[in-house]
Amino acid sequence: MEKRTIGIGIVGMGWMGMTHARAYRQIADRFHDRPLQPKLIVCADDVTERTTEAKTRFGFERTTPDFRHVIEDEDVHVVNIAAPNSMHLEIVEAAAAAGKHIFCEKPVGRNPSETKAIYAAAQRADVLTGVGYNYRWAPVVQYAQQLISEGKLGTLTHYRGRFFAGYASHPRAVLSWRFQKEVAGLGTLGDLLSHVIDMAHFIMGSIDSVVSQQETFIPERPVATAGTGTHFSLSTDGKMGSVTNEDYVGALVQFENGARGTFEACRVINGPKCEMAFEVHGTEGALRWNFEQMNELEIYLPTADGFPDGYTRILSGPSHPFHSDFNPGPGVGLGYDDLKTIEASQFLQAIYARKQADPGFREAAAVADVQTAIQTSWKEKRWISV
Repeated sequence: MEKRTIGIGIVGMGWMGMTHARAYRQIADRFHDRPLQPKLIVCADDVTERTTEAKTRFGFERTTPDFRHVIEDEDVHVVNIAAPNSMHLEIVEAAAAAGKHIFCEKPVGRNPSETKAIYAAAQRADVLTGVGYNYRWAPVVQYAQQLISEGKLGTLTHYRGRFFAGYASHPRAVLSWRFQKEVAGLGTLGDLLSHVIDMAHFIMGSIDSVVSQQETFIPERPVATAGTGTHFSLSTDGKMGSVTNEDYVGALVQFENGARGTFEACRVINGPKCEMAFEVHGTEGALRWNFEQMNELEIYLPTADGFPDGYTRILSGPSHPFHSDFNPGPGVGLGYDDLKTIEASQFLQAIYARKQADPGFREAAAVADVQTAIQTSWKEKRWISV
């Protein structure tokens, strides 16, 4: 089978940029039967050590400190953005104007207005887009969505979505760009709750209205050293700086299908490590999933006689979407990087088919609409329509 080569340029070579590069490298193996072949052309970062390491580890043909060189490169078909949020709008506008397809990490813009502007730029240029809502791609999550779309749970009545990731629970966790409104824009509402909102859209459908609250529990942190560490890093000394966005968000939600629910996310919580989770209840059954047990889905589907009267644990296996691309055995689990590989492969498949797929900038804009309503609710302390 003759394969089409798709040139990749990545902007931002921190932890996430490295993860994306690794995902593209994995596609040739995990999805070897696909008629496409990603090729790592160039990576950009203003920290030279990062691009040098990326070239050595992943085989990029060249490096640059300037993202514009990525966009100008004739061999690059896809601009993959893993830079801080403050750079996203400028990069997307330039890449779209150059006719490049664009993959961008969530929450896409620093705030909802930037996300909508980014979506508009891609629409004007008629380029294909992808967004890093990677939790959608867990095989058992895909299976859960299939069960719901087939009506197996009956009429949906309740939804609870949450993302508890205590990466900043220690007060000496460094003041990375994620804690600074000028660079990151939104805090937990952008970083974590964007995943919660997108998952709810994927599982439940559109949201009608919300009422929300927020809090910043740790107002100061040690200033991070530029170009070193991640947002998981700790510092025992050094200058302190102010946290200028929110640590916590909670919301009550009403869906357009009439179901009620809750959203909650926190980056300073103790206990959970990466509890991106949801629970769905309907008139005929229920199901629940937690990323900390990524390869397990709990399903409650009693028969007419009321049994089994409790949840049944389902393990990810070859009968679920994408699992067999990684291993042939049920119960042999996938991990986070595998979700990014699936994500990258699906995006490139959309490019090969020349057809926009989900999730793209349209889905990010839908998340932004909910985020706007949530922020308005913070100010007005009432229910807000989306």
